[in-house]
Amino acid sequence: MVNFDSNQSHYVCVTGILVKNGKFLITKRAEWEKAFPNRWTVPGGKLKVLDYVLRKMDTPHHWYNVFEDVLAREIKEETGLNIKNIGYVTSMVYLRDDKIPCIIVSLYAEPAKEEQKVKLCDALTEFAWVDLEEAKKYDLIEGIYDELVILDNHLKNGNSMKWEKVKNPF
Repeated sequence: MVNFDSNQSHYVCVTGILVKNGKFLITKRAEWEKAFPNRWTVPGGKLKVLDYVLRKMDTPHHWYNVFEDVLAREIKEETGLNIKNIGYVTSMVYLRDDKIPCIIVSLYAEPAKEEQKVKLCDALTEFAWVDLEEAKKYDLIEGIYDELVILDNHLKNGNSMKWEKVKNPF
């Protein structure tokens, strides 16, 4: 049993798997990053109140597409790419080292323009466009490969986006 404060707030993060020509964009985190330094992942970041509170509400009481807007911002900040055709992959929760729960909503998208070039931010050191077989060669953060498999199955076969434990590919 994990020991944590049941009244603890959560961080909410959004990650995005970019898809282009049957390949997925993965990025390597810098060595100075607190969480998962030098590991490969997909772009993303935390939801902040300012991501929506200064916007006009879509209804008298609600904002829509908050995750999608965060993803577009984070992808642009981290890779320099604009995106389109955003869809849902899965969600998960993990406990950070400081025991604060972090809810992650995993989405996917396509680069808005084929000719866009990846320009990484300082927190990322490398990138690669990979298929599932190529992804096995990278030191991916736990769960990233599973998410690639979920999305790949969906894109190729129209399968549901349900998470199932992937047999160890390594």
